[in-house]
Amino acid sequence: MVVLDGKEGVAAASSQSSVIIRFFKRISEGWYIVTYALGIYLLNLFIAFLTPKIDPAMLDDSEEDGPSLPTRSNEEFRPFMRRLPEFKFWYSATKAVVIAMICTFFEALNIPVFWPILVMYFIILFTITMKRQIKHMIKYRYLPFSHGKARYKGKDDSGKVVPS
Repeated sequence: MVVLDGKEGVAAASSQSSVIIRFFKRISEGWYIVTYALGIYLLNLFIAFLTPKIDPAMLDDSEEDGPSLPTRSNEEFRPFMRRLPEFKFWYSATKAVVIAMICTFFEALNIPVFWPILVMYFIILFTITMKRQIKHMIKYRYLPFSHGKARYKGKDDSGKVVPS
């Protein structure tokens, strides 16, 4: 994985954010179907990003094909492997925004719709999908995010120095 530091990282982040800002300025004039399709695709990518590579709901207990998530506290730790890795998630999301931006140049795709219905439908779809995904995470006890290194607390220092 390539890590961009300094000027390269700032340039990459600013170019990506400028593409997104230009897209949002463009869709403020219409293009609701294109935006809705982009939102559904990004939601699909996000769900794939949150889901483990091997879904514990699909596994048979008798069949061990590969790494699985621990379900009991006495099982060994196995790292969380995503169905869609982070780099592919961001790459696909960026491609989708660029393709949606290109679609806004074709007047045939600017279909007149009542946009509040699309917004409400997207909010309902997002809520139901994320509720189902969170229930799945709780049921199979996995968390796809790490919160940093574990911190261990040592013994309290008494402050006394033993003279030698």
